[in-house]
Parts: sequence; C-alpha cells; structure tokens
Amino acid sequence: MSRRSRMSSPSRRTLLHTAAKLHYLDGLSQIEVARRMEVSTASVSRLLAQARKEGIVRIDVADPDAPDDMAEALAAALELDRVRVMDTDRLAVLGAQVGAMLQEAALPPGAVIAIGWGRAVQSLIAGGLPALPGAVVVPTTGGMTETAAHFQINEFVRKVAEQVGGEARMLHAPARPATDLRAELVRDPGIAQVMDAWDRADVAIVGIGNSPQTAGDHGLGFAPEAHGRVVGDVVRHYFDRDGRAVPWPGQSSLMGITRAQLQRVTLSIGIAVGRDKVAAIIGAARSGMITALVTDAATARGILDHLASDPGPGASQELK
Repeated sequence: MSRRSRMSSPSRRTLLHTAAKLHYLDGLSQIEVARRMEVSTASVSRLLAQARKEGIVRIDVADPDAPDDMAEALAAALELDRVRVMDTDRLAVLGAQVGAMLQEAALPPGAVIAIGWGRAVQSLIAGGLPALPGAVVVPTTGGMTETAAHFQINEFVRKVAEQVGGEARMLHAPARPATDLRAELVRDPGIAQVMDAWDRADVAIVGIGNSPQTAGDHGLGFAPEAHGRVVGDVVRHYFDRDGRAVPWPGQSSLMGITRAQLQRVTLSIGIAVGRDKVAAIIGAARSGMITALVTDAATARGILDHLASDPGPGASQELK
C-alpha cells in the first residue's frame, strides 16, 4: 500500500481528528497528546500538520486587541486587579491564563495556594499549571459529600501540588460537619495546619457558583426572602448582586476558608464561563472575595452589557 493510501485510510483520519481535538480544542500540549495517544511527539507534530493541510483544522487569526480590550474594560468596571479574557469558552485552556497570572505575581518561596472546587477548577487542573517549587497547596473547604468528580477537592490539591512541584496538605473533614463534630475536628493538628494556612494564603483559585435556584441546590435552608436575593457563591459564601453576604443556617459550622480570609488574599482568582454566570461574576467581584477573573469573550461581553444597562446602586467599597 502506498504512503498516500495509508494517509487517506479511515484509521489514519481518526488519528488526525483525535490529535487535532486534543491539541486545539482541549488545549493539551503536544507532549500530553503524545502520551494520551501512545505515540511519539514527532508523530503528533506530523499529525497536526497533516490535519491543517487536509482542512480538518482551520486556523483563523482573530483581532488580537479584542480580548485585551474587554479584559481592560472588565477590570475597570468590576474594580479587579487582573482580568484575562479567553477567545474561546473551552475550559481546558484555563490553565494557560491562570498560569500567566501566577507567574506575573512573582510569588515568594513557600507561597500558599488555596484551591476551590467545581467544574471550572477541575478543567483548569486538567490543563495544568506552571512550576512553583516549594508552594504549599491547600483546599479551601472540606471534602464534599457528593461523589461527582468536580467535588473531589483533596484530589485537586494533590494534582496541583504535583504540577507545580509543591507540597499538598489535605483536609480530611466534611465540608458541612455538625457543630459538635466541627469543634472536635479543629483540634486535630493536621486540620489546624490547613486552617492556619488560610490566614496566610497568597493565592486562591476558586470557581464562581450560580445561585442555589440555578444550580439545583435547595438544601441550604435560606429564608424565603433571602433565597431570592442570592445570585452566586464562592466556596459556599453566598452573596447578592451587590456582593453583600447572604447567610444560611449551616454557615457557622462550615469547614472552609472564611469570607474575610478570602478578602485578604492578594491574588484571588475567580474562574467562570457562561452567560448564566454573569450575575454571579458581578456579585463575586463586588464581594471582594476575588481580585482577579478569568473568563471567556462571550461571558465578558455579557457582563459589560449587563453593567451598561444595570450598573447597580452605589460603589462596591461599602460591600466588604
């Protein structure tokens, strides 16, 4: 069989599609694609070149200023220190954006990085983070009772520590223990060590959740009048459209970083994409629990449009 025939065979075309999807859509490096496909890096490079030649991959050069312009506008409108806007909503490319923020921050040796939970954080970790040797990585909350992969926060911590070359400190406790159990748990030296790290966190990387109504979480016990005010949360700290805290009955026993501790973190990166997250992102920024944001262009445009039509009462400095 000739080389030309082999190149056009179904199995070969499947390889082209697989390599192209993993690299261009999922945001994996050629090294990682090679590992996934169990081929050499040189083979992946050839597959990607052939995929472009055959039109499987079409590369358009977008206006390079548009995402940067929106990022600058968002930073000003939301009073955030840093904003990164991706030109795609593919969560797998989050790692590059968050990694750039971490490298720009010039973190000190032994920096404490607090990791949140959720699908966005899970996708971020899948994309990988840059080396930060000596970093101490801790969870922002105890383990979730749910079995879904995006709630496995101790596993997130382990993976991040492995990626950055740091030390993982797990929190072997439920997120919402009973009050008497929490009083016992905080006496454990390992748990106390993590809680102490929350006070010293240099970085927090957190997802921004929807309101309980949108997320389908109706078990928190909000009063009826409070429930309707909630637009989102960061690590179970719920807020309204102006960033004001909306407490819920079980919050006092929450095993997690506090709202005040998050507000003291110099670089607290909120990550969220999707038009359904617009109100939650605005509220999170106004709450002071995030100082930086990574989102996609469509969501950024939605935020700017929302703020233009409904800027909200007052400035955010009184919301903390």
